Amino acid sequence: MGNPKVSVVITGFEAKYYDEILDIITLFQYGKFIKKLMLEETAVAKGDNVAELGVGNGRNAILLAQKVAPGMVVGFDISPDMLDKARRKTARYENIEIVKHDITEEFPEKYENFFNAALIALAFHGFSPERRAKILENAHRILKNGGKFYILDYNQMDYSRAPFYFKILIDKFECPLAEEFLSYDLTGEAERFGFTLTKKREYVRGLFQYSEFTLEK
Repeated sequence: MGNPKVSVVITGFEAKYYDEILDIITLFQYGKFIKKLMLEETAVAKGDNVAELGVGNGRNAILLAQKVAPGMVVGFDISPDMLDKARRKTARYENIEIVKHDITEEFPEKYENFFNAALIALAFHGFSPERRAKILENAHRILKNGGKFYILDYNQMDYSRAPFYFKILIDKFECPLAEEFLSYDLTGEAERFGFTLTKKREYVRGLFQYSEFTLEK
């Protein structure tokens, strides 16, 4: 199921007004929700380096940059429209770097064992299982031993028992891979790359998760 016209790479109008769209469809609760996750549920400290895999418009990067300064936040993306908006939005933050890079491809050597934490928000479900494996492999490479990998996404569930409004979201407004992700063994796949689930928070009646994985190399 899912809408074949929907892609994990956001461009055009949606990229330009990404913040505004999310705020409107969540009755202006999304910004508060993200702020709580970044500031209260993401275990980073001053001096830490953080990678955002899919930086989007830069909202998360700004929150994290304020928390880890003088540590760096490096945001990676491939959408030209998102990169442009993120660069403009984060321009005044000296500890934010926006980089064009496909997160399913190998990262430059300078980033290996560089980050204390990495984050991917509302995007992991949009990749095929094979490409998710590449993202997990890349996270293993760029994170230091003991580093944290945070994944904000749909929770795993029995889709047939999901609320009707959630099924409408998945069927009409999500990419075709979203429904498959609901039965994806996230914890098991992460373990193959050295990650252990150390914390999980569930939101919106269990439909969304914010999971913390800790890396042991």
